[in-house]
Amino acid sequence: MADPARARRLSKRISEIVASAIEYEIKDPGLAGVTIVDSKMSGDLHDATLFYTVMGSTLDDAPDYEGAAAALERAKGVLRSKVGAGTGVRFTPTLTFTRDTVSDSVQRMEELLARARAADADVARVREGASPAGDADPYRVSGAAQDDENAPGDDAGRVAARGGAGQSDALGDDAGRVAARGGAGQSDIGAPTANGEGADDDDELED
Repeated sequence: MADPARARRLSKRISEIVASAIEYEIKDPGLAGVTIVDSKMSGDLHDATLFYTVMGSTLDDAPDYEGAAAALERAKGVLRSKVGAGTGVRFTPTLTFTRDTVSDSVQRMEELLARARAADADVARVREGASPAGDADPYRVSGAAQDDENAPGDDAGRVAARGGAGQSDALGDDAGRVAARGGAGQSDIGAPTANGEGADDDDELED
């Protein structure tokens, strides 16, 4: 197995040679939007995998992935010859081209984020001139107002005062009348005599 550091150096050199040849030397319309973004070498340095992306002719045009793949396949022999001449290695590695889907995913995410930001901006513009249909905060009650509602009013105080006075007056009158009647009733009952009879019994015996 080759030295990993040497494999990285060779991989980087191959990607530079291929990218330069695609951009400046090979005249193929199918390679117009192709860009080499990374490369990887096998452990024995016999095979090189190059990752590429494809861009459309304009931002609104979709990339021609099939056309780019066909153009790279046509140019593979020429590109390998340039790699052999540019690296000077004893065995020129074979070239395999693989489309880089990570870059495509990143671009797709950027488009989605741009749409989300535009939607948020539209919502913000609508909210600038909007006003609530009812109260701004219909469910919140201030502390002072809530305390006033919970505190007993003047009417409650007057009712309590009247109720207390009425009860005391009523109890006072009834208590006086009951005491008067009870005292009178008890005074009517004769005191017991030595024989256990009351005063009335004595009157009857005298008659």
